[in-house]
Amino acid sequence: MLVRADIKSGKLGACGFAPGSNGLLALTAIFQTARRGMVSDCADGEGRWLAQRRAWLTAAMLFLFMLINFADKAVLGLSAVPIMRELGLNHAQFGLIGTSFFAFFSIAGACTGLLVSRMIANRVALGLDEGPAYPVALHAAYKWFPDNRRPLPTSLIAIGVAVGTGVVAPAIVWVIHTYSWHAAFAVLGVVGLLWCVVWVSFGREGRLVANSEFGAGGNERHVPYSQLLLSRTVIGRVLSEFSAYWLLTIAVVWLPAYLEKGRGYSAAQTGWMVTLPPLCQILLTPTVCWISELLRRSGLSSRLSRGFVSAVCVFIAGLMTTLLPLSHGPVLPIVCTALAFSAGTIIFSLGPVMIAELTSVQQRGTMLGINNAIATLAGPLAPMVMGFVIDAGSNAVHGYRTAFVVAGACVTAGALVSLALINPEADLRRTAQEGEVLRA
Repeated sequence: MLVRADIKSGKLGACGFAPGSNGLLALTAIFQTARRGMVSDCADGEGRWLAQRRAWLTAAMLFLFMLINFADKAVLGLSAVPIMRELGLNHAQFGLIGTSFFAFFSIAGACTGLLVSRMIANRVALGLDEGPAYPVALHAAYKWFPDNRRPLPTSLIAIGVAVGTGVVAPAIVWVIHTYSWHAAFAVLGVVGLLWCVVWVSFGREGRLVANSEFGAGGNERHVPYSQLLLSRTVIGRVLSEFSAYWLLTIAVVWLPAYLEKGRGYSAAQTGWMVTLPPLCQILLTPTVCWISELLRRSGLSSRLSRGFVSAVCVFIAGLMTTLLPLSHGPVLPIVCTALAFSAGTIIFSLGPVMIAELTSVQQRGTMLGINNAIATLAGPLAPMVMGFVIDAGSNAVHGYRTAFVVAGACVTAGALVSLALINPEADLRRTAQEGEVLRA
């Protein structure tokens, strides 16, 4: 993809195809074709073209980062049955393993979030610290893209989660059943190390673009973190992301076991079934984010174009999760599986964009990290709670049914509360008013 950027104004443009573009850059062409309104700056200089090429190359590398990061997580769920069989574990015990696997992600996310805004080369932290991977990746990407152009690159990075948890699942299942679950863990470890080498060698920092709502350059106004964290948009966004991450964790840890033991699918069928949500996410995420970006650029408020859209998607995910164990026939379970664990992930793309909208550049990394840390608390909680609920059932099928119905009902309730809370415009007005009072 031949891409260019206006370094002074932050405008981005797409100007056709260039020889030598690799597969990942070609993938970004899918997103770029929707951005033809930015072509006017294409002839403004080779430097701008290089900057925009670097921007999308960075986004592509971050896509790979998230792919590897979540493949590392997916291997646990895909190995659930052989691990429980080999180690003699029940569902509650395996749930505690899942909890321990996710336990330090929230802590690491908060700690790294506090540091990332102050680091000259946060690409080093990005390569070494998988726990807070997503907020660090987004903070790095947002140094290349202005506010009204962020949904699409964010969706590209988020798609890495889908590919990592589902599209590569058949390959992971093949390794597990051909060799062992030990081999699957080892292969992913080597792939992760290779990515680290490439990132440290070729990753670059983007320009630090100021958020005009908070002043220019290094004079951006500092807003107390207590005020930011207690804003209605942040609370609503965290609630939605917590709900969506609960479902994502269930999909990673429990969905493969449920499909085998609760629905009676074979291991091979399960390997392909778990690819449905990621495939659906790959289609939904860029499409919904593109629509959201068009709505925002047409003048629709951020509350509607970003908040409403993302909350409705989480609501749909919760509803489908509730219906999944109650569904019958050859088609309905497939539809529920695909939508239950894909629709809600839209909040992972639009939610961070709203957080960046509310914060100065200097505070953005910290806020993304803290918000991610709170939302991902669902990670250590969901596997444990699901395990205990499943074991409390009269049998595995009954336990799975109860666990999924309760989880779905809680997610739908969380989505409705988020829908009422999220309002970036109101929060920005309040921040501006309180800033005026302080200056007076």
